Amino acid sequence: MEMGQVKKSENVPKSMQEKYKAIVELTDCFSEENLNEEYTQLIRYAVAALCRKRPSPLEKGKANSWACGVTHAIGMVNFLFDKSQTPHIGAADLYEKFGVARNTGQGKSKIIRDYLGMYQSDPNWTLASNLDSNLMAWMLSVNGMIVDIRTMSREAQEIALEKGLIPYIPDDEL
Repeated sequence: MEMGQVKKSENVPKSMQEKYKAIVELTDCFSEENLNEEYTQLIRYAVAALCRKRPSPLEKGKANSWACGVTHAIGMVNFLFDKSQTPHIGAADLYEKFGVARNTGQGKSKIIRDYLGMYQSDPNWTLASNLDSNLMAWMLSVNGMIVDIRTMSREAQEIALEKGLIPYIPDDEL
């Protein structure tokens, strides 16, 4: 499983800056009240990535619908709706706080996940504080065998890092 190189940037084309600002104003406020700084930043990166798509799905639709959808999408990757997680929130509460119907929130989330290739435990969209415990970030196919790269030599880890297959070398983060 490859990590794919997701560009983590808040740069957006001039034509999308107004829409970007409108959406992140809503998501920043929501995150400040209900989530944390890690979610705030990942959501900003996701909105910016969507703004850079050609054409951007954000060109049409209301800012609150997209804000809800992107928050939901990042939340799905990180199990935000699981009560055992901190922070967590119910999906129905999320839709309500953004003022959107359940179908709208889920629909926008699905569009976003498809555009950005997101899936549960996606290492590209996992909160940094959860990467160590996210097996998807460390499992690689080596000579046809699935291995946890953390059990391999430093040299193998350096090669995997160089190829963008892992987020960092675990021993360097201690």
